[in-house]
Amino acid sequence: MTLTNPGSGATGAHRGARRSGTGPAAAVIVLVALAALIPFLGPSPALHGTGEAAAPGTGGIALLRTVLFAALAVPAGELFVKRLLRSVPDAPPAVPHGWSPVANCAGFVAALGLASVVATGNLVPDSLAAIDVGGLYDSREGRLALLEVNAFLAAALCAASGRPGTQVWPLAAVVVAEALRAHPGTEYTPLIGSGLTLVHLVCASLWAGGLLYALRTMRAWRNSPAGGVLLGLYARVAAVLLVAVTATGVCSSLRRMPPGTVLEQLTDTAYGRVLLAKVILMAGVAALALWARIRLARAADPSSARTPAWAEAYVLALVVAVSGLLTALPVPIRW
Repeated sequence: MTLTNPGSGATGAHRGARRSGTGPAAAVIVLVALAALIPFLGPSPALHGTGEAAAPGTGGIALLRTVLFAALAVPAGELFVKRLLRSVPDAPPAVPHGWSPVANCAGFVAALGLASVVATGNLVPDSLAAIDVGGLYDSREGRLALLEVNAFLAAALCAASGRPGTQVWPLAAVVVAEALRAHPGTEYTPLIGSGLTLVHLVCASLWAGGLLYALRTMRAWRNSPAGGVLLGLYARVAAVLLVAVTATGVCSSLRRMPPGTVLEQLTDTAYGRVLLAKVILMAGVAALALWARIRLARAADPSSARTPAWAEAYVLALVVAVSGLLTALPVPIRW
């Protein structure tokens, strides 16, 4: 795989590259802002007219879940792509600075906020005195919340150490805790649900976080042919991850909305409405991913695949926000 790099007009190309960098940066700022607003604005429209009651602090909890999911994806994706880098021939030594320490710290804060809600009986605390930290040890949900707090703290310390690869273990603990939390023992076949959620979280984190770090690496490598090779290696694995995310997502949805009630609950319940929005976004992500793969395979300049790939990453940020909102809404009734 080769890239043409004519010597003439190099200075002008460099200036154009610098100017073009402002576009993606502005798009990131706008989309992150929208992603932050979705959890705040989402609960009320989603619940309107359904007859369902929102739990206290639904918007804030949705935002904390969004931050937690994003904090899980960033370091997981970096570890994933750094392993792929070993298979890239003639890879430039320059790699982008990792965001894992900051992401894990953000995850720690989000997990701490969610634990404080659990410590007040799943109510938003109005003061520090209302938080019963000791009570967290008395319930399954409380112990899982504490596990997530401690795991993110350990992951942040590992990321900042000389062996950042060790953060994979506390991150795995977060995934397991989140999968168990999402399916309490009173639920129908909770172990099956936890297994589906575990696979879904792992694959989604590797997909979203891996794409972000792969694109950042391509930007650091400028016009090196190794960038196209890296994106191609990522694309092969991402195709499998997409299938796994789709399959586990469909199975999890059918467990909560049996086939005979899906169409009705997609419009009549808050969970169904947000799930429908997520499906539409995922269809857009899949289309952008296909566009990027076609460009990667057929274009004379494989680096042209970065445009649809960045668009895919932006829409994935919205998917993460919608997923955070989904976890905060009432689970539909299993008719």
